[in-house]
This record gives sequence, structure tokens and C-alpha cells, in this order.
Amino acid sequence: MSECKSDISGWLVRRASWHLWVALGAVLGAVAARTARVTSDGGMDNAIVVRAARVWLAGGSPYDDPHFLYLPSAVLAAAPQAAAPRGVLSVLVPLAVTGCLVGGWVCALRLHGVGLRTRFAALGLTALAAGFAPFAHLVLLGNWTATAALALPLGLLLAGRGRWVAAGAVFGAAVALKPLLAPVGLLFVFAGRWRGLAVMAGVPVVASAGAALWLPDPGGFLTRTLPFLLRGGDGFVRLYEASPLAVLPRTGVPEAVAAAFAFGMAGVGVGCACRRWRSARGGALRLAETAAMLLLSAFLVSRPSYDHYLLVVVPVLLAGVPCAGAVARGPWFWLALVPQMPGVTWPYLEAVQRRAFRDAVTLCGLAVTLAAHCWKIAGRAPSAGAGSGAADPGGAFTLGVEQRAAATGNPF
Repeated sequence: MSECKSDISGWLVRRASWHLWVALGAVLGAVAARTARVTSDGGMDNAIVVRAARVWLAGGSPYDDPHFLYLPSAVLAAAPQAAAPRGVLSVLVPLAVTGCLVGGWVCALRLHGVGLRTRFAALGLTALAAGFAPFAHLVLLGNWTATAALALPLGLLLAGRGRWVAAGAVFGAAVALKPLLAPVGLLFVFAGRWRGLAVMAGVPVVASAGAALWLPDPGGFLTRTLPFLLRGGDGFVRLYEASPLAVLPRTGVPEAVAAAFAFGMAGVGVGCACRRWRSARGGALRLAETAAMLLLSAFLVSRPSYDHYLLVVVPVLLAGVPCAGAVARGPWFWLALVPQMPGVTWPYLEAVQRRAFRDAVTLCGLAVTLAAHCWKIAGRAPSAGAGSGAADPGGAFTLGVEQRAAATGNPF
């Protein structure tokens, strides 16, 4: 039995009543309906990608817009939206983004062996949708970060079942749409899963190279977008970036000092992720915490880095609450999320242009909390039964349906 199974018991993992599902449906429906009412083209960020696809269909270069920060493969992926009426996109895109977030939560629960019909399944997603501001923000923007929020737990679920090549394909497809999950490639390096890593790298390379041949400016991403990102974007982009690399200079800290601080934190984070993977404590927590640590480390130095990036890592960590030793059981995890509670007034930080300071506090708080947890838990001796879920040399674990049923009382 894996370490996740040693503590799944109690009120949270009993079967949820229909009242909880109705409440969850109402919250999710309200978030999607509000977005459909106040946006066009499915949200501001989705509109950027759709506009780029329309420019391409008209014979222009999608990289004429400096805020189009995606690989060429994203242009072809957005082409069907370019032919759809704006009113249709206003409804379908919020539903698709919400669906990705729901699917990500489902995969995160299965990763940790938590039943989908439990109270925790219903209450956890309700808490994310109603009590975690980036959830509604991501749906409102229609940002393609939603694809990464689905792909990370799905890929980890496949890796946890020993299907690393399939996991690489999932991560690679997500990178082809938005390169947010690229740092997860280090997980394959830690695990020595070279075929999976090759697939993860190959999918976006092939997709983007093929798509670039259809663009009037095939090298636009390399010649225009990358220099734009390396310069730190423009004044508009910098107002909303949450990484210390972008936030500290706004407080008067010299850019060189901010860069040293951010890259130093990121380096420590990668080291803690490596230590966590090499620890003897295997199972789903090992996969989730290592991947989340790698991503948080990247978010500390990436340009751009926004609040909704947190939705990629928070659900896979939150879903581990029923598991003994999960980072989400500690108070510091929850304290780091406090700045993201909607409706809480923060003096001097209420303006949209200053929200990045609150986001930076959460990002740094989560990174430090998880890094300390990874370092601490890696130094402990394995508990009885920990990691005994048929862990292989790459860290994968397997647990059959019969074992799940015996452990949880419900294989679903």
C-alpha cells in the first residue's frame, strides 16, 4: 500500500450528499456565466490568441502582436476559434476553461487515490472555485494556462502508473499549446525516463516546426517573441507579473539584486526538488511535490509569471490533503494562500496594477513552504509501508483497482 493510502479515513472521504454537488455546480456555473456575460472572444487572453489566428488566416504574421507569446503550434490550434462567432466563443471558452480545471482536479484526486464521490472531492473543488481568486480570474481571462492545469495532474497520473511515455506525450502536447510545463522535463531526468523525455520534447518541436511552415514569418517566435520576453516585456506586461524578478524592482530594489535573489531561490528550489525525488519516500506525493517544486522554481524567474499560474500546482498539492505527510496539511501552505482569498481588503494593494505584490507573496510563500517540506521529508526515514506501492526505479507506483477498493472502500 502506498503512503497515500495510510491515512484516507474519516468524514472527508465519505460519500458526498447531493447537496454538495448542487452547491459545486452552482459555484462553477456562476463563474462561467459571469465570464460569458462580460467578455468577448472568451476572455482577454484567449482573444489575443484568436486575434493572432485571424491575422494569420488573413495572410499576416501572428507575431505582429508582441503580446502573442505562444509557439507557432498554438496558432493552428486557435484557428477553429477564429472562424467562430464572438458570441459563441463567449459561452464555449469559459465552459472549456472550467472543464479543464474540473478535469485537472479529477486527475489530481485519482493521482492521490481519493474517491471522486467523496466529500473532499466536492468541497475541495468548491473551495478552489469560490475561495481561490486565481480560479475565477483564469476563467475570466480565458487563458490557455487551463491546458497546463489539466495536463500536469493527468501526466503525473500516467507517470504514477508507470506510463512515462504517455505522460511525456501529455506534457509535450501542453507545451505545444503553452510552454508552461517545460520545467517538468527535469522530472524525467530525475527519474531517468529518457524515452518519455524525448517524447515530451519531440511533440512541441515537431508541432511548432510543422506549424511554422504555414506562417509568413516562420521564425517569428525566435526573432520577435523571445527577445521581447528576455527584455522583460513592456510596461503593460510588467504591471501584472508576480515573480520577484519583476516585483522587486518596482519597490526600488536594483534589478541585479532582484535577479540574484530570484535565481538563488529558484536554484534552491530545484535542489530541493531533486532531493525530494531521491528520497526513499515514494508514491503519489513524491511525484506531485517534485513536479510542483520544479514549476514554482521556474515561476520565480519566468517572464511573465502571473497569478493564474498557481492553479497549475495548487490543485495537485491540495488533493493530497487526505494523504499522510502531505505539504497541504501544514499551516504554512494555507497561510501562503491567504492573499488569494477573494473579498479580503489589502491596504494599498487593491488596485489591479498592484495585485502583483499579493501574487508574489503567495508565489514565494508556496515556494519556500514546499522547499522546506521537500528538504525535511527527504531527510526522514521511510515510514512503515511508505512507498511500498510497487515503486520502480523511476519512482512510479502501481495500485490495482482491487487494492484501491480495499483501501478506500470505493474504486471510483
